[in-house]
Amino acid sequence: MTLIQWFIFFLVIQGIHGLGTWKLYTKAGRQAWEAFIPVYNAVILMKIINRPWWWTILLFLPIVNLIMFAVVWVETARSFGKTSNIDTILAVVTLGFYNFYLNYVADLKYVDNRSLHPRTGLGDWISSILFAIVAATIVHTYFIQPFTIPTSSLEKTLLVGDFLFVSKFHYGARIPMTTIAAPMVHDTIPGLKIKSYVSEYEFPYTRIPGFQKIKHNDIVVFNWPVDTMLDMRHTDKFYYKPIDKKTNYVKRCVGLPGDSLEVRNGYVYINGKQNVLPERAKLQFSYMIETRNGPFNNYQLASRYNITDFPQYNQDRSVSYFPAITDDDLNKFKNHPNIKSITPLKEEKGKRDPNIFPQNPDYDWNNDFFGPLYIPQSGKTIDINLNVLPLYKRVLTAYEGNTLDIQGNQILINGKVTTTYTFKKDYYWMMGDNRHNSQDARAWGFVPFDHVVGKPVFVWMSWNTNGKGFDKIRWERLFTTVGGSGQPVSYLIPFLIVVAGWTGFNKWRKYKKENA
Repeated sequence: MTLIQWFIFFLVIQGIHGLGTWKLYTKAGRQAWEAFIPVYNAVILMKIINRPWWWTILLFLPIVNLIMFAVVWVETARSFGKTSNIDTILAVVTLGFYNFYLNYVADLKYVDNRSLHPRTGLGDWISSILFAIVAATIVHTYFIQPFTIPTSSLEKTLLVGDFLFVSKFHYGARIPMTTIAAPMVHDTIPGLKIKSYVSEYEFPYTRIPGFQKIKHNDIVVFNWPVDTMLDMRHTDKFYYKPIDKKTNYVKRCVGLPGDSLEVRNGYVYINGKQNVLPERAKLQFSYMIETRNGPFNNYQLASRYNITDFPQYNQDRSVSYFPAITDDDLNKFKNHPNIKSITPLKEEKGKRDPNIFPQNPDYDWNNDFFGPLYIPQSGKTIDINLNVLPLYKRVLTAYEGNTLDIQGNQILINGKVTTTYTFKKDYYWMMGDNRHNSQDARAWGFVPFDHVVGKPVFVWMSWNTNGKGFDKIRWERLFTTVGGSGQPVSYLIPFLIVVAGWTGFNKWRKYKKENA
């Protein structure tokens, strides 16, 4: 829906509210016209139901407002003496139209300065659940979202099994585009295998201003731009998902808007200079290793040489394929007496990989030799011709909403012949540190800023499926920061001390209050 359509819809809802409540306003000592004035009517209603004015803000926050509507419907009924279980149920299941019955049929009297505590067990239970969901939804949607690392593309910095807290406010929280959706779930309701949202009523992209911009080498969570996943196992190129319901990905941002990016022998170059990764980041490449006396013991090898992806063997088990080894670990590993030869598995320059962006025969690019490529920046103009069109075709159409036609050697954008194009959005280049085992921008291209979710800031839990017993928990990673220099430092003990201190303080305060 466009902004104009949303505005019309908003006015219609305000009219329905006014028609269903104006008599209730007058019974509460207010004027009938106050029920019809947008936003102002909500402020007055908060006074009528004896709730704080800032609840009005919650009524206009997407996703959160779906819950708050139900809360306000129930509170309105209670403010006029309708406090039974059946009143609570009717207020919710009729989607607020129970107010019409109260407004025109029921003989009611306004209860001034009523008790805010529900009079029935069901009412108390419903209120507690709704307020808990509201609070959690606000935090999840606008401040901090939990996230799990499913793949090894950022191995060494983030491990498979890391549980993260992702900040929404660093880069600015994105207002949900899917206005009708289940709270705190992504694209599918767990267990039911059905959509968690209604895509017909999308809100235009809007973002609350952040206090930080994406920088080179930041780890970023974003919505996968080319997501057509029906589920995690099946795809459908015609399957549509709103931006905020596309699959969440986490990669390192190596290229910013306006950069010229190139990959040489697996290493990224930005504007002609090699990209220097942070201290905690470790590039990994694939190697073929031939041994003298049979294979290594997998678990022993992983422990001794810090190799997280176990090798795969050939038939006689004398040659092993290692999908991810860092340079530091390779230097230690190559001195092992059982090593006969080590061969890096890198592509040759000029050998085309058909799966590599832009998937065009005119571009002989692969994982290890890629580019150079200009990353679009908002407001910047480039020459557009048939040679560069494959690089920016998706930007022009899918991300910036233009129509594109080719007539002979001419390019028509929105029906007009053009030789230049000015970008409307900023774009980023996201890659994994595991250069041979990462589904990243080399496969699907640019990431628009409107797809950015947030910045990982904290690892609160880390689970190693290959461990045994208590070793399944990576204790040294609990409550560690994602960024920073040096080795990660666990803040688990300080956290436990703070929790214990806060718990003790609350018990002492409760004791003092009871014995005052």
